[in-house]
Amino acid sequence: MNITQNNRHGRNFGPKNKKEAQHRINENITAQVVRVVGEGFEPQIVSLREAIALADEQGLDLVEISPQANPPVCKVMDYQKYLYEQKKKLKEIKANSAKTEVKEIRLSPQISEHDIEFKCNHAVRFLQDGYKVKIIMTFRGRSIIYKDNGELELLKFAERLQDYGKVDQMPVLTGRNMTIMMVPKSKK
Repeated sequence: MNITQNNRHGRNFGPKNKKEAQHRINENITAQVVRVVGEGFEPQIVSLREAIALADEQGLDLVEISPQANPPVCKVMDYQKYLYEQKKKLKEIKANSAKTEVKEIRLSPQISEHDIEFKCNHAVRFLQDGYKVKIIMTFRGRSIIYKDNGELELLKFAERLQDYGKVDQMPVLTGRNMTIMMVPKSKK
């Protein structure tokens, strides 16, 4: 039994199918007549041979961009450069979307005014950098009986940040921690 055949469990260990191209290019185009567009010349309807010859004259590829049109639309372009730019755009979009990291700021009910200012400055910087900010008020020992005061402190803290972000989640008490979530204001 050779490697590409199925084994007794029905699994195939042979080579995987190669990924098909996203677009048909040059000789892979099946239409006989196409509408050719591109930089440097007017859109025109020509036979497939003439379109490929046009692309070859410029040292570029003929790429089918709209196969459903009648006749199909083909563009004269450098296909490898086009694929590279698409890959670069996807990478940039992924990099921008991955920036939804959450930064945490911890407070206690007995925090001094100077410490609140210090922590507020950190929160402002995080919001300006585009991060979500989770503000956590931790109650230790018997301080849990003053949870109403802790909620007021969290709301005051959020009010100081209203120019830079908005409250995404109101204060929630879970165990001995009360949290509030803030998101940056969208830039216009």
